[in-house]
Amino acid sequence: MIVTAKIESPLGELLAGATEEGICLLEFSDRRRASRECRDIMKLLGQPLEEGDNGHLQSLRKQLSEYFSGDLKKFTVPLVTPGTDFQQAVWNELLEIPFGTTRSYQEQANILNKPDSVRAVANANGMNRISIVIPCHRVIGSDGRLTGYGGGLKRKKWLLDHEKKYSGKAFEMTLF
Repeated sequence: MIVTAKIESPLGELLAGATEEGICLLEFSDRRRASRECRDIMKLLGQPLEEGDNGHLQSLRKQLSEYFSGDLKKFTVPLVTPGTDFQQAVWNELLEIPFGTTRSYQEQANILNKPDSVRAVANANGMNRISIVIPCHRVIGSDGRLTGYGGGLKRKKWLLDHEKKYSGKAFEMTLF
């Protein structure tokens, strides 16, 4: 069973889901795509959703609170991320982007040894069902512009500004 719970954040309500193995969903509740992601994760894992709580959701709440207060730089909750081998590779590489750092989609493609796969990398980023924890918000356009965040560019900018504030690193970005 996938246990779900709502978690309040400075960016709005988040919908979280977890199995016995780990977190499988973290999405902004107000996104149109949230209900689709719930259907997708149920299908991928072959398990129903039910509101409730478990140890992974409790750990996620604690770690999100620490992240938003600037005390947590890297999440350690176990993750359940069903997807293709390519998606898995992209998501695993996202986890390697340090707090307060950004990379371009092209840099991500290069790191994956697939320099001609920028669009596929961007698509896999967009298929990430665990926002914030798998930090797809840290990927920006090659020109430094903010692009392609399912939670919206204002949230992406907020997350990057938040990380910049607590990392001591400086980076420039353009919203449009």
